[in-house]
Amino acid sequence: MNNALSIITVGISPSWDVTAYGKNLRWGEHQQISGQTFTAAGKALNVSKALAWLGCESIAAGLWGDSDYEQMKRELNSLYPLITTQMTIIPGRTRWNITIVDTDSSREMHLRSKSDLAGAAACAKLADDLQRLVTKDGICVFSGSLPDSCALDDLIRPIRTCHNAGAKIVLDSSGPALKKIVDTGLVWLIKPNVLELGELIEEHIDNNDSKIARAAKKLLEKTEVVLISRGSSGATVVTRRATFKGICNKRKKVSSTVGCGDYLLAGFLNGIYNGSQLDQALKLAIKTATAKAWGWSECHKWKQIEQDVEVEVRKIR
Repeated sequence: MNNALSIITVGISPSWDVTAYGKNLRWGEHQQISGQTFTAAGKALNVSKALAWLGCESIAAGLWGDSDYEQMKRELNSLYPLITTQMTIIPGRTRWNITIVDTDSSREMHLRSKSDLAGAAACAKLADDLQRLVTKDGICVFSGSLPDSCALDDLIRPIRTCHNAGAKIVLDSSGPALKKIVDTGLVWLIKPNVLELGELIEEHIDNNDSKIARAAKKLLEKTEVVLISRGSSGATVVTRRATFKGICNKRKKVSSTVGCGDYLLAGFLNGIYNGSQLDQALKLAIKTATAKAWGWSECHKWKQIEQDVEVEVRKIR
């Protein structure tokens, strides 16, 4: 199979991620930062970047503002052909998300701005563009926040287009639109965290193996795979056939949790797409997310550290 034609990540609310790093940061004071990054991002594009780090090709699609489109293209050119950019260009500017990281205390603050790109016309144009990209039995990953200002039918239109073309739909989002889209039955895989899992079934869920498995099984009439990210407790995957829980055996200092969920999803999809069984795909997912949390994905190649992240996966009855 040709991954570049078969895995498409779709961002409805893309962003530029601005991250500032400092030591012993204190509110209300002027302080020197030790470093900063400015990168084209959003959850969907982060999944493409994680896939590229694993050596897997993908198409990065979705909406992007015309005023900073060329800047984004220049940044991603270095990742071609692992990432092929096929964005739908919309008038306007892509939003900024700002993260402040205190490296001494491992504390983070996330400042999220509103997306103004999505709307009825933008979603319709995106659906038309995706129609030309989607392949039967491919995977379309809709990842990131879904704007409240956009009507649900408009948000569902590009998802339905990909589904009708024969693609498997992956959804990683949050908020009221998440449950409504899951209820359509169009989605093959969802990746909630524990809080989002509770919101989907409208119950409080403790971060407990059996309770998470029981809650996820309630969603299997609407979707085939539920992959739950559980922070330091690892991750759980639930299908009609089996449930597995995995966790990293080592504990190291966390560099940043930003993007770990995207790397978890990318690792899992890479495993499934290349024919791995469910438990092995979960193991790869947790290894990938852990490497991101430790900061290894920024300074090492995957093959250099793959064996250094020890993950245990077991079946849950």
